[in-house]
Amino acid sequence: MKEFALIFRLKDISDFKPTPEQIQERMNWLGSIAAQDKLVDKGNTLLPTPETAKTVKPNNIITDGPYTEIKEFISGYIIVRAESIDEAVKMAQENPIFKIGGNIEVREVLKQTT
Repeated sequence: MKEFALIFRLKDISDFKPTPEQIQERMNWLGSIAAQDKLVDKGNTLLPTPETAKTVKPNNIITDGPYTEIKEFISGYIIVRAESIDEAVKMAQENPIFKIGGNIEVREVLKQTT
């Protein structure tokens, strides 16, 4: 099996305060993946608002985030185990983030071999 990162994105999280129902729906979704033994890491599934971010650039330049050209914000991520990217996408399609205008980027996690 391979591992995939599901990266959650929202257009605007400045005013987003999830309701108890939305939180429960997300927990149910995570629970269904965990019950299949396909949840590898739920990591920091919710990230702080972009206003708390810093970006490190070459030559020790540090800037405040977010950038004005960014139209979406990463709100969290999880790592799942799946046979293929298609299976990981199928897991992502069940996430309730789509009800609030969000989207999910699915990427294979490459493991370093020694």
